[in-house]
Amino acid sequence: MKTLSISIKQIYFDQILAGTKTIESREVKPSNASKYVYFTDLDTHKEYKNWSDIPDNVGNICVEPVMYDSIRLLTGAYKGTRPSCTVEVKGAEVIFLMDDNEEQVYYDAGGIEFPALVVDYQLGAILV
Repeated sequence: MKTLSISIKQIYFDQILAGTKTIESREVKPSNASKYVYFTDLDTHKEYKNWSDIPDNVGNICVEPVMYDSIRLLTGAYKGTRPSCTVEVKGAEVIFLMDDNEEQVYYDAGGIEFPALVVDYQLGAILV
């Protein structure tokens, strides 16, 4: 089983346990992109783990979520025993962030334009 481990605030942890929060969103940045997404050249079907690895001449890129079977949620301080649980992942979706004019937003990542996006994980049953 492929499991993603993430830290969240106690309030969101409690909402997930109660079943009132069913989506967990993760902001994708150049530093964590390979954990959440991969990039596919739709013409050649070649996959890239990092945005910076994509050649300049590639123009038809699809951003896909890295699929996980479950998410291990951790909360509290980074020392000692931390409350945690593992939750089933029912699906994942990449969402591109848009400005007020409905145009794609980009980060300047050290001279490279990186698309602003999040991955929404649809949560299912509490497993542990």
